[in-house]
Amino acid sequence: MTNIAYTHLLPLSLVTLMTGCASDPVDYQGNYPNDTYQQTVIVPPKKPMQPLIQHPTINNNYSTHVLTGAYADYPEVQTFIKHMVQTHGFSEDYLIGLFSQAQRLDYVIRLESPEPYTGPVLRPKPGSWTKYRSQFLTDAHINNGVAFWRNNAAAIEKASQTYGVDPEYIVGIIGVETFFGKNFGKTCIFDALTTLAFDTHRRAPYFTQELENFLLMAKEEGYEPREPRGSWAGAMGYGQFMPSSFRKLAVDFDNNGHRDLWQPDDAVGSVAHYFSEHGWQLHSVVTQPAPPSDDPEVIELGASAGSEYWRIYPNFKVIKKYNNSNKYAMAVHQLAQAIKQRY
Repeated sequence: MTNIAYTHLLPLSLVTLMTGCASDPVDYQGNYPNDTYQQTVIVPPKKPMQPLIQHPTINNNYSTHVLTGAYADYPEVQTFIKHMVQTHGFSEDYLIGLFSQAQRLDYVIRLESPEPYTGPVLRPKPGSWTKYRSQFLTDAHINNGVAFWRNNAAAIEKASQTYGVDPEYIVGIIGVETFFGKNFGKTCIFDALTTLAFDTHRRAPYFTQELENFLLMAKEEGYEPREPRGSWAGAMGYGQFMPSSFRKLAVDFDNNGHRDLWQPDDAVGSVAHYFSEHGWQLHSVVTQPAPPSDDPEVIELGASAGSEYWRIYPNFKVIKKYNNSNKYAMAVHQLAQAIKQRY
């Protein structure tokens, strides 16, 4: 089994549900682009309800009265800390100490900095789909997908039956997102989101709310906030959930009192729950080849041998709720089908 992305979880004990954690967040007046991962929202988890965990004992290393370090001179960080104290009941000294240890990640700034394309809509570049597809439709992906399915067959079958999601698509998402847990990402989520919220501009409001959700997630679940590792953009676990999606849609599928997306059972159940909540239709067509058409339900993909045209159905659009890209959704679909055939 792949090692989890953090080394220690604080002991968990079930307690009375906390109040105040699901308070409405500050309105950062952000316009969130369609090409991000799961759209942010700050709400309590939907049913099945998960037990909220009392805030862990404050780490003395995080308790101080004066903000120091990389963000010492950032008034936005001070404002954010005050918001978290007033709205969600955090200890101010705790957060000052935590943000005093935050690291500004220059490579995250570089990755987030390019401006989005705002020119005319262009036809797919010839061969772009073929190149993209070749990253995921490999023997290694298919074989590892079969192995992942066999090793986690009970959880995958249970998730499929519980949430009405075809099992191959649960496996396909995990394959495209993290190569079945082989590529969780090594970036400290807290540092990544702090950098994105306060050192970038294109989607700063979006990442500010994801940082808020991340701190609430750590508070609810008992995570030490500097331990979880994931992508440079703040996505976590086998299914690369953003913190808002973790809080809303992650499930404790192995019933151990803790939601842990770095463990396959919880990850499998959470991906299925995500699909279900976005309207997945069990055993329904996802996409089919089609002749060229101006119909908006027919998409064009730039293959090396010429454009491919596909008619898309509601389940294809559900996959795009995960990542709003036709190539991404098609890769998930084709990988899922290839794994199913070999399984």
